Amino acid sequence: VQLVESGGGLVQAGGSLRLSCTASGSDLSINDISSWFCQAPGKERELVAALSSGDSTYYGDFVQGRFTISRDNTKNTLFLQMNTLKPEDTAMYYCATMVRGYIYVDPRQYNYWGQGTQVTVSS
Repeated sequence: VQLVESGGGLVQAGGSLRLSCTASGSDLSINDISSWFCQAPGKERELVAALSSGDSTYYGDFVQGRFTISRDNTKNTLFLQMNTLKPEDTAMYYCATMVRGYIYVDPRQYNYWGQGTQVTVSS
């Protein structure tokens, strides 16, 4: 199983980025949960957004309506649209998928992880 993220980069505060995560060897549309996490230096990995196989969505409190998680089943790809970015959003962003389970906030519950894509927001 391989998850490959892309779309990170350097953006000014207030700007937007769209992250993508393409999976091979695991079907994101039937896995119970697929998510985006972020991790800043010296901090714990934190849930950004989660999407269930039934298309329910969950967001971290810090997102505050700025991000949208979605999935393209035909491409087996997970997306994270990030708008109104803030300097405090700067982190490495990882996608992850949980084949069976429901505790979406716990990184330990996820079976597969991507290598991460860096998002840097300048002030």
